[in-house]
Amino acid sequence: MSSGGPEGGGVGYSGHKSVLLEETLKLLSPKPGKKLIDATLGAGGHTEALLRRGAQVTGIEQDEEALRFCAQRLQSFGAQFQAICGNFAEVLESGLEPCDGLLMDLGISSRQLDAGGRGFSFQVEGPLDMRMSQKGATAAELIALWDEKHLAAVLRELGEERFAPAIARRLKQGLPQTTSEAVACIERAVPRAHWPRKIHVATKSFQALRIAVNRELEALESALKSLPKCLKVGGVVAIISFHSLEDRRVKQSFLAYSGRAPLLAEQARLPLRGEASEGAAFALLTPKAIRPTEEEVAQNPRARSAKLRALQRLV
Repeated sequence: MSSGGPEGGGVGYSGHKSVLLEETLKLLSPKPGKKLIDATLGAGGHTEALLRRGAQVTGIEQDEEALRFCAQRLQSFGAQFQAICGNFAEVLESGLEPCDGLLMDLGISSRQLDAGGRGFSFQVEGPLDMRMSQKGATAAELIALWDEKHLAAVLRELGEERFAPAIARRLKQGLPQTTSEAVACIERAVPRAHWPRKIHVATKSFQALRIAVNRELEALESALKSLPKCLKVGGVVAIISFHSLEDRRVKQSFLAYSGRAPLLAEQARLPLRGEASEGAAFALLTPKAIRPTEEEVAQNPRARSAKLRALQRLV
């Protein structure tokens, strides 16, 4: 989802590129006859690349605007592509037909970030919304609803923000309704000498609010529990995460499924079958998380924090 774009990392619209595309394709091995699920369709970049290699793809997306965009973008593939509107955790839990491969790109798409009306970005002026599904409470409404202590806990736990109490105090005092108002509150709360050098001072707070608004970690944990019934024997799940809270959950879940067995050094070259402890139903395909190359990060700075992990069902 987070940086989806057409096959080969091309641009589906200005500024939109797929993250770790070639690595993902190598793991999922799309070809005619394979049935794959892109559980986080986004702008459809990964899905288009899978379709071009002949696979049948079911895309899941809770953002109706993104779903309409993809329906138009991928209409030339006809029945080869199917779209489902809904939260990926709920759809996977409901019991789709087991597939040959499952992709989850857990980031937010460039289309969403760049759309001022959605309120996801501290760099684009707009209402402080942050809802992916356009349902439920907005970020501004939750700031007003929560007490200062709870807001500080959200910022600390979901954003790993060291100045969470001070930021929560400013947000409660200001009750921002727009992204720029929220940024101003955060900038006033954090001493200028402690502003990060590599990221914007509001990055962690905006991340925390977005995760809370969309209950992203709960959705991920639910989806991870659904993996056994989602994959055929031999099927592969590939998950791209963008911050430590997500990656930690993916890593721990994959280690548990595979029996925490160490992998051979040569398996770092993305085999289609890794090792697992005796009796384990899954094998870990990525001994370490796969990271974007320097070249990819140079071309797409939003890819810099991406990590890709993969798991294969054995029995």
